Amino acid sequence: MSDQSADANYQGVWGNRIGFGKKSALLMIDFMQGYTTEGAPLYAPEVRIAVSESVDLLACARRHGITVVHTNIRYHPGHFADGGIWVKKAPVMKDMVEGNPLAAFCVEVLPQDDEVVITKQYASAFFGSSLAPMLHAQGIDTVVLAGCSTSGCIRATAVDAVQHGFRTIVVRECVGDRHPAPHEANLFDIDSKYGDVVSKREAMRTFREQ
Repeated sequence: MSDQSADANYQGVWGNRIGFGKKSALLMIDFMQGYTTEGAPLYAPEVRIAVSESVDLLACARRHGITVVHTNIRYHPGHFADGGIWVKKAPVMKDMVEGNPLAAFCVEVLPQDDEVVITKQYASAFFGSSLAPMLHAQGIDTVVLAGCSTSGCIRATAVDAVQHGFRTIVVRECVGDRHPAPHEANLFDIDSKYGDVVSKREAMRTFREQ
């Protein structure tokens, strides 16, 4: 077993920086109340922090004309067949049905009427959705991710984003998970292999400059 640190082991192999491109979109991934309501099965205290940190990121994107897209998860409430094997693996996701308060967007980061909401049934915002062609049609080459959870829908969206040809940016302060270990491990992996993990300050500075 190697006694190297992860940083030392990856150095010179993984970890190149990709940077922002010419035109960004902000993807607000699954900021639903199930993750921020204490006592709910999906509750993750760190997501509450991510929501709070995302308020001014979202405001900055809107102020500077950055395309904003929100995602949520919805299933058929009777049989959950549209959730396939994922709902069998993670039955906690059955809370994500229309009318359940836990499936509602967090009030601090509600979509505006002119912002697209992509409804999905699986982890990636790109899987089974029109997100990629919609962004390509607008000339967007960079996706900036905020939301939850880091090890689930953020990671899956980041992997699919680079596979669809987008520069992928994850804002460290604006993503969260239910435990720090998978949170940090997935940020490390995303930053090493699929995109760049950046500070909120850097993301907002880029929004102002584009």
